[in-house]
Amino acid sequence: MMSQKSRSFWLKHLHQWHWVSAAACLVSMLLFSVTGFTLNHASWISAKPEVTTQTAALPEPLLAQLRQTWQADNDEKAVLPAPVVDWLGSALSVRVADRQIEWSDDEVYVSLPRPGGDAWLTVSLEDGAVTHELTDRGWLSFLNDLHKGRNTGAAWSLFIDVFAFAALVFAVTGLLLLKMHASNRPGTWPMVGLGLALPLLLAILFIH
Repeated sequence: MMSQKSRSFWLKHLHQWHWVSAAACLVSMLLFSVTGFTLNHASWISAKPEVTTQTAALPEPLLAQLRQTWQADNDEKAVLPAPVVDWLGSALSVRVADRQIEWSDDEVYVSLPRPGGDAWLTVSLEDGAVTHELTDRGWLSFLNDLHKGRNTGAAWSLFIDVFAFAALVFAVTGLLLLKMHASNRPGTWPMVGLGLALPLLLAILFIH
């Protein structure tokens, strides 16, 4: 039997870790809960993508440099030369640094996926014609992609890992607190058992 002193010690520390983890992941938990609902009912929510197209002409010196890069790396994926990257950022406000490119006989293709939409860019190796197309599916699609970690980059991926750890601490400390208070709350374990049995039964009976 746990002594009163030991019980008080664990209750104090469990409550502390429980509220700290709750505070750390509260806003993110709300975000992931809401976007979980919107993802589950995506057919209810209509969105009309907005497509924006920009065109420009790559200056001849930069085109010549791009052709040289193609001749050296046309069998492998590479990245655009730095001067071309800087010019695209200045002329079209497009960030393509460190993006891998795909070569063909007559053009360079750069895929630019993003949360809540998509984008791509091509540069003609013949005349330097640049085409950039951006598809925006709206803020709800953006939030849904944040939920899935789709095209969000390393920083957001790390954030999801940290949030998942904080949520795990919140759940485990909550379970331990339930255990310590269960003797005075007879409905504790039936409710915990229901939380386990319900999704398990739904998965067995209705997911094929």
